[in-house]
Amino acid sequence: MPLAAGIRPRVAGAREEEILDATVRLLLEVGYDRLTLDAVAKEARAGKATLYRRWESKASLVVDAMVRAKQAPHVEAHDTGSLREDLLRTFCGQHGPVGSDATALMGAVVTALASDPDFASRFREQVIAPKVAVSDEIYRRAVARGEISADLDLEVIGPALAGIVLHRTFVLGLVSDDESVQRVVDHVILPACGLVPPAPSSQEADRP
Repeated sequence: MPLAAGIRPRVAGAREEEILDATVRLLLEVGYDRLTLDAVAKEARAGKATLYRRWESKASLVVDAMVRAKQAPHVEAHDTGSLREDLLRTFCGQHGPVGSDATALMGAVVTALASDPDFASRFREQVIAPKVAVSDEIYRRAVARGEISADLDLEVIGPALAGIVLHRTFVLGLVSDDESVQRVVDHVILPACGLVPPAPSSQEADRP
């Protein structure tokens, strides 16, 4: 039976995962601007026709890979009963939204956000929006249990953690790691929410 207009065939299971993982590998190697579907087909040892039938554009393939590839960062929601612990467990780690995997992928596509409207729209809707939703839920839980005030401007505070860490990485050229995430949480986010961070450990106190 012929496919209805606008419906594209899916690549089955493991083969699709291989193509998506190959896309992420190439994305990290050459960046969005230099990536081509032909190069992905070669990397994944797939027929070019398969890719062109399945994905309507480079933008759709890259966003699909950033959402579903095994190598792509994935956000896991945590509900610990503490705003601080929820933020640290969600944002720290290699696969967190500001971990090294995530920042490397962001660096590979950041120029396309300004130059490719199709990619930018797909990226914000499918990659960024779910991560924002997880962050929003963390703050909503903190409000619901009375940990922070419902009057806080969470539209500003919510994206601040990821924004500061990414600014450090791409503008200042500083290393972003779990320690820097914790410093932003303790010295920026918690005070902005009216919370007192825990006393620093002896190692933190001795840090210049």
